[in-house]
Amino acid sequence: MVHCLIIGAAGMLGAGLAKRLIEDGAIAGKAVSRLTLFDIAVPSTLPEGGKVVVEFETGDISSPETAERLVATRPDVIFHLAAIVSGEAERDFDKGYRINLDGTRHLFDAVRKGHEKDGYYPRVVFTSSLAVFGSPLPDVIDDDYIITPRSSYGTQKAIGELLLADYSRRGFFDGIGIRLPTICIRPGKPNAAASGFFSNILREPLAGLPATLPVEPSVRHWFASPRAAIGFIAHAAAVDAALLKERRNMTMPGVSATVADEIEALRAIAGDDAVKLIRHEIDPAIVAIISTWPKAFEASQAEKLGFKADQSFQAIIQAYLEDYAPKTEKQA
Repeated sequence: MVHCLIIGAAGMLGAGLAKRLIEDGAIAGKAVSRLTLFDIAVPSTLPEGGKVVVEFETGDISSPETAERLVATRPDVIFHLAAIVSGEAERDFDKGYRINLDGTRHLFDAVRKGHEKDGYYPRVVFTSSLAVFGSPLPDVIDDDYIITPRSSYGTQKAIGELLLADYSRRGFFDGIGIRLPTICIRPGKPNAAASGFFSNILREPLAGLPATLPVEPSVRHWFASPRAAIGFIAHAAAVDAALLKERRNMTMPGVSATVADEIEALRAIAGDDAVKLIRHEIDPAIVAIISTWPKAFEASQAEKLGFKADQSFQAIIQAYLEDYAPKTEKQA
């Protein structure tokens, strides 16, 4: 029987992961019996657990006491998804390091203390980011390329990766870090992420609303749907530790596409009227951040371990329509 802790459970990926774990009912053949969901506040809706016991905890992940309280229940798998996004981390230096770095360090230390006390040894899944890479970059980045972040958010995630690798090397826990592609299309309203426009220029026009494109259409990036990202996180909990060897952190597979490719995929699914709702207004601050981000990857290690990407950008849009877009009475 497996007890899972999801830190950052009120977010889009956390909520989707909880739903996925309840539906799957098992990790690596072992039944999921209990889900502890944690975030700064309780969301408006909670998942129906069925046979799985679901409980929600709140608190400040940057507090050592909070981390120790969560770890005291000895969850078998810990999913650490909590973070403030790239744009906010760049604007608020102290908050970014408090949540994204201190929160991670306090969590890892709480697990370490549990290991030293009674041999506690969970699987820890840490969600990292492509922001750990920075310019100058090749057009395609392989698994051996060095991480050189050029943003505070990327630096915080890179430090988290190093901590995870070292704590795993020391035998405090069984860690795996997964660098998620930019998630597109994110449901809900625009957020403070520098990458938010990648979703905005699709989500809003699909709903008949205008959207602003702050970069040139030639900008290329690496993407995954929420459905694929949730699949990555769930799969990471089941990967055989023996196959990880010394490479504990890895880039997830994805779809490499330009903004122009996004727009053409939107046109193919929703037509010219949707595309006409996109307004082009360059934002130098966004351009500066995005210019340091990678374009494409050769994610060989992740693919060999069974992580599965979306097949195309049209498939990404279709996944959003199926999973998140409001349905009409006829569709329902």
